Amino acid sequence: MSGLRRSRSLGLAMGSRETSRAGSRHERIWERVPEGLNPPDLELRKRFLLDRAAQVPAAEPGPTRVLDVGCGEGQLTAALADAGFAVTGLDVAEEPLRRARALRPELDLRLAPPEGAWPIDDASVDVVWAGETIEHVADTAGWLSEVRRVLRAGGALLLSTPAHGRALLLSFALRPARFDAHFDPRSDHLRFYTRRSLTCMLRDFRFESIDVREAGGAIPGTRTLRGTGRLLLASARRSRF
Repeated sequence: MSGLRRSRSLGLAMGSRETSRAGSRHERIWERVPEGLNPPDLELRKRFLLDRAAQVPAAEPGPTRVLDVGCGEGQLTAALADAGFAVTGLDVAEEPLRRARALRPELDLRLAPPEGAWPIDDASVDVVWAGETIEHVADTAGWLSEVRRVLRAGGALLLSTPAHGRALLLSFALRPARFDAHFDPRSDHLRFYTRRSLTCMLRDFRFESIDVREAGGAIPGTRTLRGTGRLLLASARRSRF
């Protein structure tokens, strides 16, 4: 995979962050998040996830196996379980997992190290879902390698991440103060993706049948632009080789 680490499409990095500190950083972030706060566009992501996951057949007898990476308080983990999927939730912070267990103690929720291998067996899941997660990842190459490791051949990666296309650039031109606020170096968002850059990155990591689209409400001041939205929704299949 020597060419993968040179990928032109790994997103725009915001400064140099040590991956080994990611766990404690996310713990501090979660300590400031009110319990039960619903993320923006949660219902949109839920519809996308349940619809696309239902299209992936289980490789073994039983329900389709889904790994929710960056599951947070487990809203979508619970939705997957309620829809009949065999789901495991994974997060690098203990606080959101504690909250999720308090509400749904029957869920399979696991703490992942901030770097290195996830506590998931090779080729053991049919679907990996990562909602608003990849933008927080410093080592994107390592993260995508883990996705490929745990996904069975032909399994699906589904993800959402904030969109950074022409609509957002136009909003910065109309309101320049938004640029500094959006790219605040103290933010926990480390990388920023356009539809094109996300597509190229997934292709570089040998994913197939890639579909990336913009969704969500229009960014203020950009309603006349076609195909604009706050969110990227992506689906791709793991290649067999």
